[in-house]
Amino acid sequence: MIDTHCHIDDPQYAEELAAFLADQQINGVEAIMVPGVDATSIKDVLEVCDRYPNYLFPALGLHPENVKEDWREQLHMLESAVNERMQSDNPLIAIGEIGLDYHWDTTFREQQHEAMREQMRWAEKWHLPVMIHSRDATEDTLKILGEYPTVKGVMHCFSGSHEVAQQVVNMGYYLGIGGVITFKNCKLADHLVGIPLERLVLETDAPYMAPVPHRGKRNESKWMWHVAERLAEVYNCSVEHINEVTTANAKTLFVAKL
Repeated sequence: MIDTHCHIDDPQYAEELAAFLADQQINGVEAIMVPGVDATSIKDVLEVCDRYPNYLFPALGLHPENVKEDWREQLHMLESAVNERMQSDNPLIAIGEIGLDYHWDTTFREQQHEAMREQMRWAEKWHLPVMIHSRDATEDTLKILGEYPTVKGVMHCFSGSHEVAQQVVNMGYYLGIGGVITFKNCKLADHLVGIPLERLVLETDAPYMAPVPHRGKRNESKWMWHVAERLAEVYNCSVEHINEVTTANAKTLFVAKL
């Protein structure tokens, strides 16, 4: 399995990180991708990935919830870090996590649009995929993605309708499937019917979004097995086949890096 979205730089993992990662690896996790969320996360994301090269892979970006008064300064610092890192021996795996979020606050709605477009241009420049966060902003997110047809990526933590899923995959993007699909009242399994397995990747969003039966706990990459079990039911196949195909998908999306 490959965890395509895990905030392993979170302080919750710091004290036992080596043992934690060893446990994930023993339990079938081949690689973990670590997204940034703002300029303050640059140092932690890059440092933790440099400590475990070829197992942890970094991304940098400005999360839409962190688009505030200082968003231009944040983008300036992030762009400098992206440019520097892309010329190093251990370049970024993606630009992310970026996107739009109208759930809690729309004060900086237009600024979120500008920030997303700016970061899509970085992905375009460096031929990188993007990790897209979209919450209560589907129409605007898809509109902006459509402005950059050469950029591809993953719709992180996908939980939308079948129609939206179809739109996303038709644009050449993948759907990031995590613990949400195991939740009791979640309709995501129904919405994936007819969506090719070849357009799905596994993720955790750890330390958040732990799947049933671990819901409410600090998430772990190895628990993607529960997500794969649910997907095996949806696609009427073995868990092993789910893991094989989604791992191949992740390697295709992040082709030059894994």
